[in-house]
Amino acid sequence: MRNQTQSNFREDISLPKDVPIYHSARRGLIALEELREVLRYRNLIYQLVRRDIVSRYKRSVLGISWTMLNPLGMMIILTFVFSNIFHMVKGYPAYVLSGLLAWTFFSQTTHAAIFNLVWGGEYFQRIYLPRSVFALSSIGTGLVNLLLSMIPLLIVMLIVGVPIRLTILFSPVAIILLAFFSLGVGLLISCLAIYFPDVIDMYQIVLMGWFYLTPILYPFEIIPERFRTLIHFNPMLSFVNLFRVPIYDGQLPTAADLIIAFVAALVTVGIGWWVFARKSDEFAYRT
Repeated sequence: MRNQTQSNFREDISLPKDVPIYHSARRGLIALEELREVLRYRNLIYQLVRRDIVSRYKRSVLGISWTMLNPLGMMIILTFVFSNIFHMVKGYPAYVLSGLLAWTFFSQTTHAAIFNLVWGGEYFQRIYLPRSVFALSSIGTGLVNLLLSMIPLLIVMLIVGVPIRLTILFSPVAIILLAFFSLGVGLLISCLAIYFPDVIDMYQIVLMGWFYLTPILYPFEIIPERFRTLIHFNPMLSFVNLFRVPIYDGQLPTAADLIIAFVAALVTVGIGWWVFARKSDEFAYRT
């Protein structure tokens, strides 16, 4: 009966057979439909990433070099301020930069996901787009910037005498897990920001506190024993270790860090994707 109704509808409006008809009663799992739509619009994600990279650097004198100079500049400032305090850390510039790159990727991609989804609201009201492409393009842009930022990290390691070992080949695993976690957080915060715009400003404050509660500028060992258990509940500790340990220490990360990061990434992106897919249809009326 339903197929007959669709057939009559096609004939009434002279719609070709290969053109799909949206039927709300036949919708499957919303989260899976969102994923299928993302795969259909994968070229759009590529174009959005390309737009972000090109538009950011096309009028800059140094161009894409700013991607590498930005974390390098932050490292120089932080090293100048904290190197005398944490002088026990060998090759402190490389220690800071290796942790800073992981944190910068997380903070920039989650913030960009929020901005792109709010900015994309006008498109939601005019044409159909899977909303998640804006969050995924933020992750894609962040991955490009992170890979380029690895170049000054390797140069700094050579300058300060930190050897480059084969364990650096583990980095893609750490980056993928961090990307999934960042996507999940970005989707969740974006959903809140659509309904409550003040969340955007609050998130900046949370990020600042979260940064200093994560051992990036200082070694984990200096944290008083009574606070260490609490710090272990910080998922970014495991993600930073997953990225830093193979590069700076030349060792594979511990099984505990790997398991925590894996579970945190999958749970966060799973919940974030499910909530976002269920609420994304309302974004056009909220932005």
